[in-house]
Amino acid sequence: MEILLATLDEVPGHRVVQVLGVVKGSAVRAKHLGKDLLAGLRSLLGGEILEYTEMLKEARQEAERRMLEEAKRLGAHAVLGVRYATVSVFQGAAEILAYGTAVRLEPLRERP
Repeated sequence: MEILLATLDEVPGHRVVQVLGVVKGSAVRAKHLGKDLLAGLRSLLGGEILEYTEMLKEARQEAERRMLEEAKRLGAHAVLGVRYATVSVFQGAAEILAYGTAVRLEPLRERP
């Protein structure tokens, strides 16, 4: 079963029939020394630091996957109000937290 992720608080054409609670997932990622040195050089020259962009992308995907696992365990149809937060743990490492509200949905009935 695929779970819908939305930053919205509701899903058009559906109504929330049960709120299952807040679900979350987090991941901490760090780059190895070689990539960290390369990122340091890029920061001196300016522009995008691709090593950190990739690190954060990987952490975001892992945090989202963990949040979805928690929602699946609860039997959710969707996670609404999804948000992401980033915290620097130490130089070259970051934690990404993904969170939202797990809900069960049902389609709205059309009026005759």
